[in-house]
Amino acid sequence: MPAPGAVLVLNAGSSSIKFGLFDISASEPALLCKGQLDEHEAKPRLVVKSPKGEDLFEQQRTEADADGDHLLAAVLSFSERQFGDHSLRAVGHRIVHGGPDYSAPVELTLDVHAKLEALTPLAPLHQPRCLAPVRTIRAIRPALIQIACFDTAFHHGLVPPVSRFAIPRRYEQSGIRRYGFHGLSFEYVAGRLVQIAPERAAKRTIIAHLGNGASLCALRDGRSVDTTMGLTPLDGLVMGTRCGTIDPGVLLYLLEHETMSAEELQRLLYHESGLLGVSGISADMRTLLASSEAAAREAVDLFTFRAAQAIAMMATTLGGLDGLVFTGGIGEHAGEIRSGIGERLAWLGVRIDAAANDAARERINAGDSAVDVFVIPTNEELTIARHCAAMLRSARVS
Repeated sequence: MPAPGAVLVLNAGSSSIKFGLFDISASEPALLCKGQLDEHEAKPRLVVKSPKGEDLFEQQRTEADADGDHLLAAVLSFSERQFGDHSLRAVGHRIVHGGPDYSAPVELTLDVHAKLEALTPLAPLHQPRCLAPVRTIRAIRPALIQIACFDTAFHHGLVPPVSRFAIPRRYEQSGIRRYGFHGLSFEYVAGRLVQIAPERAAKRTIIAHLGNGASLCALRDGRSVDTTMGLTPLDGLVMGTRCGTIDPGVLLYLLEHETMSAEELQRLLYHESGLLGVSGISADMRTLLASSEAAAREAVDLFTFRAAQAIAMMATTLGGLDGLVFTGGIGEHAGEIRSGIGERLAWLGVRIDAAANDAARERINAGDSAVDVFVIPTNEELTIARHCAAMLRSARVS
């Protein structure tokens, strides 16, 4: 058993950082507080809440704190002040891309940090955001252990043909292959599913992580055997501002005939496409579902169409479909999206119970459904805390 202490988990997204402080004294980490550094607002701020959602602390970013470092320092100070009897033993980070070398959590030494920075071209929207807090914490708490947990790790066992692109083999040797993402979410949901329905462990199951970023994972015996994202988090489903799967010829056309630069094309694909690009209104599914505009409905329709299409593709990998799990912000909260996807999959035997779906119950399939359908909230922060606690227990950190 580890000595009494706490682990701070940082989950950096494209415009905010979610965090959780966990007591790791027992075998299962226990949440002490949670919060978010939100940069969506006009005046970015730090909000800390109790596990029950009660406000504990709030601080706005000042003009002098252009990069948000002071807010990150405030998270550390609050943690140490509020929970002094739980000495902070490590900080765990969600790192989006681990590349070919990292298939398990690892201490973020300077050498590891440099190798992860070199992967930035494979996740230009996410990797710098994930690594920026590492640099900040190293500057203000140089002795504090920092641990990287990777979104790609859960899919590290993917093998050809699933992992392979149809390009010359020499590029595969240099690491150009399908990696997959959202692995920390899929790992949590896969484990939770076994707790809810142990008989599902050996079944053919697809997890749909649907949010601003979205992807699917095909599970067999609890392991990832296919996923919709590839080398980068651009591939696969339609997302909030990302295009998902696209004809490579479109990119060549934009480069050659629209005279776009690589930088302009990157911005288009990562920031201006997806739900935002199709609707011209918003990247937020809640806004689109509430809108009466035809373009909003068309964006929603494309989202459900592409998700159902990709689920059918994953079912081909699995040789059938026994279970479907919805998670992520949209998957957990948007019943209309779940029912829209379910209707498109009726030919696969998916039947969703309308009342159960409206109530977002844990199990939402109808009695005559050939496929069990679940709604399972994800918890990436707890997954990271578990990995950090295991590393500290086994002394796999310096």
